Amino acid sequence: MQEWMIAMFIVSILLILRDMAKTVFSDMRKSAATVIYEEHPQKERMRRYAAAFQKLADSFYGLPYRKDYISNGELEDMIRQLRDGPCRSCTAGKLCWEEHPLQTYQILYHLLRLMEKQDVQKIMSARANLTEFCINQGKMTEQMQRLMERQKQILIWNNKLLENRMAVAEQLGEMAQLMNTLSNELFDIIPVDAVFQEELKRRLKKKHILAGNIWMLEQPDEKIQYFCELYTKGKRCISAAEAGQVLSKMCGCQMTPRIEGKMFLTKEKMTVRFVEDVNFRILYGAAKVTKDRETISGDNYMCTAEDNGQFFMCLSDGMGSGLEACKESEHVVDLLEQLVESGFSGESAAKLVNSVLNLQMRGGKFSTVDVSIIDLYTGMCHFLKAGAATTFIKRDQWVESISSESMALGLVFPADYESLTKKLYNGDFLIMVTDGVLDALPEERAEETLKEIILQTHAKAPQELGRGILQKVLALCEYKAADDMTVLAAGVWKK
Repeated sequence: MQEWMIAMFIVSILLILRDMAKTVFSDMRKSAATVIYEEHPQKERMRRYAAAFQKLADSFYGLPYRKDYISNGELEDMIRQLRDGPCRSCTAGKLCWEEHPLQTYQILYHLLRLMEKQDVQKIMSARANLTEFCINQGKMTEQMQRLMERQKQILIWNNKLLENRMAVAEQLGEMAQLMNTLSNELFDIIPVDAVFQEELKRRLKKKHILAGNIWMLEQPDEKIQYFCELYTKGKRCISAAEAGQVLSKMCGCQMTPRIEGKMFLTKEKMTVRFVEDVNFRILYGAAKVTKDRETISGDNYMCTAEDNGQFFMCLSDGMGSGLEACKESEHVVDLLEQLVESGFSGESAAKLVNSVLNLQMRGGKFSTVDVSIIDLYTGMCHFLKAGAATTFIKRDQWVESISSESMALGLVFPADYESLTKKLYNGDFLIMVTDGVLDALPEERAEETLKEIILQTHAKAPQELGRGILQKVLALCEYKAADDMTVLAAGVWKK
């Protein structure tokens, strides 16, 4: 319970950090002379916090790791309990331990190891050897079995505790990494070159847009963001896109505004963030069918475009069907969405979700996770699968499958997932499905059959493609869905 509370606390802090970042940017907008340098004291402070969290994580990693067997010391303790228990009350106990101590110890040790491995035939043979010198063999083996069962239970709980500690350590480590990244993003913003600033102000003024302070942020991927205080004279209302066009000509690349809320400039000064426009655009659509005699699907999905030019797609299949399965998969999808929006990478988010699910007592309920992260600048797509069904890429008259044999999130620790990266090109379609779709097809060639269905489904829009695929699958199983079915399709086009 304590580890679960720690995990919830950490995730809550991560989400608060995201809001703190927004607050800091909001305060920047209110200041006309905010200049933040590399040696900013708050940046160093946040780095110290990150180092402290990393040190905490390292201390957890220094703890003992999972054990898959009972140690010699634990077996010796069990033998000691046998000697002080049933052997002491036995009339021949003194004889066994004083005249034949080594033989007695070896026979008990060997029998306990066989009980640990549950080798029935060898246990029967060892019990026969025990009968030759132990007059209370039946009582002795019963007590040995009770001690072994108790020790196995202790081993299970100790392993679970160790897994929980490692889950907390992973969360602390990810939190330290996020704080370092956040410190760079917050405090590496610097004023632009004076010549560049004056020229930009002059060109904006021709468009009836006035500018105050202008900052820039160079990101690790060498892309630059600009933060401009903009406003208009009088009652003019001008689209922020016009300012973006002016900035684009000066930068030599397409810059687009990112504003939370209104996209028009007025007499009220506001800070507008400009980022380099992406090279690809994406449309997506989903088609779903619930299991026969069920009203709620256990499948859930989400698609979102991030400010860093990443398009995040996630499809989760809850164990079973109905309301409970829906809650499980919805919980996973919501957690992933919040973490990705907070700035975590797909893999980091999956690890954190897995650790949280492991800390929760979920009664054996787990959800598969299928994640596709598309870089809209390069077209590279990173696939992350945990127990998920095969994903397909359709390109003209060719279909490629991406399979996984990993287990569902929350089922094992550390997270058992598989990752792969593929290049997507103009006109490609990405098709993600849940197990119910493949299970409805002939078992011996389910993937090949679905490939044929995808090739035979001619559609220009992702929504139509998803519906067409699902209709053909349903036709093959006589429109009787033995499980929830979901097809999530996305199309990629060059801008």
